Amino acid sequence: MSKPRVLLADDHALVLEGFKKLLEEHCQVVGSVEDGRALLDAAKRLQPDIVVLDISMPKLNGLDAARRLRKMVPQPRLIFVTVHADQDYVTQAFKSGASAYLLKRSAGSELLQAIDAVKNDNYYITSLIAKDLVQAAIADTASGAGGQDRLPIRQREILQLVAEGLTLKEIASTLGLSPKTVEYHKAKLMEQLGLHTTAELTKYALAHGLTPSSE
Repeated sequence: MSKPRVLLADDHALVLEGFKKLLEEHCQVVGSVEDGRALLDAAKRLQPDIVVLDISMPKLNGLDAARRLRKMVPQPRLIFVTVHADQDYVTQAFKSGASAYLLKRSAGSELLQAIDAVKNDNYYITSLIAKDLVQAAIADTASGAGGQDRLPIRQREILQLVAEGLTLKEIASTLGLSPKTVEYHKAKLMEQLGLHTTAELTKYALAHGLTPSSE
């Protein structure tokens, strides 16, 4: 049986190198990228069987990148490997098209298991959070998607780029929009989220994992 073709996406070079070493005997690693927009370009060009991606990435976070991937190249299975253990992130990941969800601290022991699972059209969730998910379901305390999930994808993209410090002109160039359109979406974001400054938008994006922290 041929090795699955895997594309890696994470904004930390050491993480990418670690994944490559872990997978090289079992998979064909066809590429690695360090931001969400590069991921879209690479997936379209390389047509991988599996994409291993983080949630918090520059330029386009993993959740929104996954949503776009499902429309552009629907065939790859998506495996999220992240530090985010909150149920809201797990819910959003699977709504975005994920087949597996792992935490980085257990990736060394679970990533190959997850790849085997998704190759056979199964789902995989790390045992580190599975218990919490079950307990939440039983207690019926899951609140569903967070506020950012209710935003249109274009507004989420603009929110992330604003938080990363891009100017309106730079955002317009990145997204292929006019500065006036970007300004309109930014104003709608502030209105919908009840925020009043760029600093508040940045804080919101960081709190909801839409852009990497400075760590």
